Amino acid sequence: MTWQVERIANEHLTLEVLPQIGASVLNLRAASGRPVLRPVNPAAVQTSSQCASFTLLPYSNRIRDARFSFQGREVLLRPTTKDGLAQHGDVRNRPWQVTRVADTHLRGDFDSRAFNDMNWPWAFTARVEYQLHGPHLDTSVTLTNVDTDEMPAGMGLHPYFTRRHGGMDPSLSFGAALTYDTDERQLPTGGPRALHPEEDYQLPSSIGDRQLDRVYTAWDGRARLDWGERALTLTADAVYSHLVVFTAPDGSLALEPVTHATDAFNLAARGVSGTDMRTLLPGQSLAGTVRITLEGAW
Repeated sequence: MTWQVERIANEHLTLEVLPQIGASVLNLRAASGRPVLRPVNPAAVQTSSQCASFTLLPYSNRIRDARFSFQGREVLLRPTTKDGLAQHGDVRNRPWQVTRVADTHLRGDFDSRAFNDMNWPWAFTARVEYQLHGPHLDTSVTLTNVDTDEMPAGMGLHPYFTRRHGGMDPSLSFGAALTYDTDERQLPTGGPRALHPEEDYQLPSSIGDRQLDRVYTAWDGRARLDWGERALTLTADAVYSHLVVFTAPDGSLALEPVTHATDAFNLAARGVSGTDMRTLLPGQSLAGTVRITLEGAW
């Protein structure tokens, strides 16, 4: 299928976005043409999972058995995975209205009330803004409750970074103090706990053959990939209190800033603390920005 592609560029970066697939990022490349996020052929794209990055709204990651309780209400969602979970919200594969604000600035808007099959019982709007300036890409997300009732809320970004440049694997570093034990479906079994030494990336460490799929919290909002002659830094506003680190099957690395723990709604209903579940009153918004910065010889 031929997709509409919106592009913005400056002297350091070129960004491509697919309005019809969640306003997801198709490609992010340095001026040299070197991919920053995993390179994607638009002809091969059918869903956002094949893109370079997508937006998670109105919650992030997985919900156990696609159901949870909220303020005495039993919420039943359609399962979206083979193992019966609801995953990654319900905006990433839907069309967004994308407009060019400037040569280096794109804005995407979404209104759940335009769809009669939303997998979420509350009405909400969302906005994502992509802005290039210097060696930085800023991605700003806003989620607004436009329902008449209070709703649980969360958001995140799911970028896949290219790992190997010139055959070299990067060192990874980020500051986080806590993580979660999980079951066979990667769902937390309780609240956060202190890290084991092998889970700690405070000091730069090569990923190598390690298979990672872990949610961290008490995160300082910064992660870095370093190849020696080039590096990149991801920085996130404090609202993104959790970081998901995932080595994808295609060899890329997902570093996902998210606002709450996996399955936070069910954990909160059990009285588990530290998951950062949030709620929005009618008219209230949740918002935050994530920046990717290039350093060195890109």
